[in-house]
Amino acid sequence: MELESIPYVLDTFFAIFAMVLIIFMVPGFAMLEAGLVRTKNVTAVLTINTLIYAVASLAFLLFGYSIAFGDFGSDSMSKWAAFLFQMAFVGKVINIMSGGVSERAKVIPLAFFTVIMASVIYPLVVNITWGANFLEGTILNLSMYDLAGSTVIHSTGGWALLAAILIIGNRKGRYPKTGGVRVIPASNIPLVTLGALLLWIGWFGFNGGSVGSISSKESANAVALTIMNTNTAGLAGAIMVSIIMYIKYSKLDLTMILNGALGGLVAITAGPDLYNIYVPILIGAIGGALVVFAVSFFDKLRIDDPVGALSVHLVNGVWGTLAVGIFASNGESITFLGQLKGVVVIGVFAFVISYIVLFFLNKIVELRAHSDEEMQGLDVEECGLEAYPEFKRAF
Repeated sequence: MELESIPYVLDTFFAIFAMVLIIFMVPGFAMLEAGLVRTKNVTAVLTINTLIYAVASLAFLLFGYSIAFGDFGSDSMSKWAAFLFQMAFVGKVINIMSGGVSERAKVIPLAFFTVIMASVIYPLVVNITWGANFLEGTILNLSMYDLAGSTVIHSTGGWALLAAILIIGNRKGRYPKTGGVRVIPASNIPLVTLGALLLWIGWFGFNGGSVGSISSKESANAVALTIMNTNTAGLAGAIMVSIIMYIKYSKLDLTMILNGALGGLVAITAGPDLYNIYVPILIGAIGGALVVFAVSFFDKLRIDDPVGALSVHLVNGVWGTLAVGIFASNGESITFLGQLKGVVVIGVFAFVISYIVLFFLNKIVELRAHSDEEMQGLDVEECGLEAYPEFKRAF
């Protein structure tokens, strides 16, 4: 092997390895969501997660990548490795949305929306941030720093979810007319735990791989620091939620602790390569606290999110992006106002476009299952296959 080709080979392998770690997030989302919904909807959740990976990846291959980045190409690694790494991201945007509309959204319409999100909406967001940037030279040109997608991926998925919930509505009986909130417990806590920990592991490829290279001493150090800071924020998020839940309720709610860890991971995603080893503790801890208070906030607004995706991904996507402007502002390329502008521009674009697409899609193919189908469970109605056929299901 020629010596000058070694960095090329190393970075190609690194991108493929990071892509594999990110793909571990596919079963991560699937297990997390399957454990949080009722048993009568588990197969439907697993089906849409499988279809999201297949449909989104193919749509991004055929259409989305060229909109985001232009032609396939890379000087530092194989262009196919560069594509695979970017392809691994796209399904996560829709996973965020699909989990939040679980138990009442039909599979086929969500698959249709997946095609549009992966082909057009998400690639346009990538274009103006990481990619070709058709806004360059205009007043809307963004200078936001977002290494691995606190806003580009997590907030985009969160805004699409908010649009979907406003159109589809809440699960039957979630918010009784007499007031209050009806608690709908998770069906399988071990699956929730497995899913969250798979997501945590996948995040090391998500953020570490976004550094882009590992073939020099400097880049290897940057990757290691990024992964360490990513893990630190997750730890801090989990611990902060544990403390808050115990103080408030004298109970340790595992689902909230896991979502606190995920909130910390989302928050650090915008700038894990920019901080020293202490700042991620603060960012992750605030991210965990935001999850606790955001869950209650959305319930007060009667916005039904079975998996807490709005609290984890939307709220912490915004926080993590703004945190870069607070803790890593250099007065030149990174400023708080630049970060805020990016959050606002992408938020408005993602929400408005998603709402329009979902509104018209709902007119063509109804997004929500009928009342009797929702009562029966989407496993039977949508898939003809129950996840736990031997169990007696409670409606």
